[in-house]
Amino acid sequence: MPESSVMLKAELVAIGTVAVDESVLSGISVSTAGPGTGLKSIFFRFNGHRVRLELSKDSPLTMVSANGAVIILKDGRELVRGELEQILAHCPEQAYITLSERCVYDCKFCTVPILQGDIKTLDEVLGIVERAAKTGKLKAIALTTGVAHSPEDEIDRVIEVVKALTQFNLPIGVSVHPTYDSSQRLKDAGVDEVKYNVETMDRTIFERVCSGRKGISLDFILDSLRDAVRVFGKNHVSTNFIIGLGETDECVRTGVEYLAKMGVIPILRPITIPQLRKDELEATRPSGERLLKLGMMTRELLEKYGFNVEEAQTMCLPCTGCDLTPVRDI
Repeated sequence: MPESSVMLKAELVAIGTVAVDESVLSGISVSTAGPGTGLKSIFFRFNGHRVRLELSKDSPLTMVSANGAVIILKDGRELVRGELEQILAHCPEQAYITLSERCVYDCKFCTVPILQGDIKTLDEVLGIVERAAKTGKLKAIALTTGVAHSPEDEIDRVIEVVKALTQFNLPIGVSVHPTYDSSQRLKDAGVDEVKYNVETMDRTIFERVCSGRKGISLDFILDSLRDAVRVFGKNHVSTNFIIGLGETDECVRTGVEYLAKMGVIPILRPITIPQLRKDELEATRPSGERLLKLGMMTRELLEKYGFNVEEAQTMCLPCTGCDLTPVRDI
């Protein structure tokens, strides 16, 4: 049976939100990035675990401070106590930057195509990383991006930015939509790790929620991941596998094993249902019990196929805030 702190993290991740009095956040930065763009979140650390929680007045959890500790309450009773972490850029210890906050694709779980935000300039990106580096806490750089015009144009943009960022002599991870030659081009530019997201390994669900990808198939993403392992090596290629879109546990197990055999680390990401898309998306946030069960299964399969998750230096695997991460959490 997992230790109680792991079960506590599973419960926190499953809820995913917290109501916080502004006084608790004094001096603490908040995060806005990713598919939930426009939402604010904080990072809470306890017993060696980190969890990212969106700020919501409607949350069943409440965060207060007392005698120097930060406490999360549920139903008026103390659930867990810990501390808030300072965010450098989207997450602690990393500059995790969204380059294009626009997307021509229309995945139903993502608000970026609706919000159509800004595209950061190279100078803006360099400024973010420079400020993060001055804290002395920056360990890695991570880039993610929508598809403002085409995947090919986006890879060109990412490569330009990566070449400018190599001056910081830090590991660089990139989460992008792949192209037929993106892995080798990214590696040659100075990228250390990549993430190409399958989103789901259920083909029926993929066709439903990712129908706006204009002919991009799940098979193309899998082929791209296979090529990425060839280029970057085991433990340095990952993919988001969203949990809560209607997939069965057996689908998750089969999908995780398929990816692990390829040399890819699956990140089981609980679905966040954005208000702007709730009428378009059939989804249910998974329970803590389900996340824990699937997380333990994933760890067993990664061990079976000889992974060392702790080798990953960038993006979600070292952060752990949004997921139950094998080895680091479970």
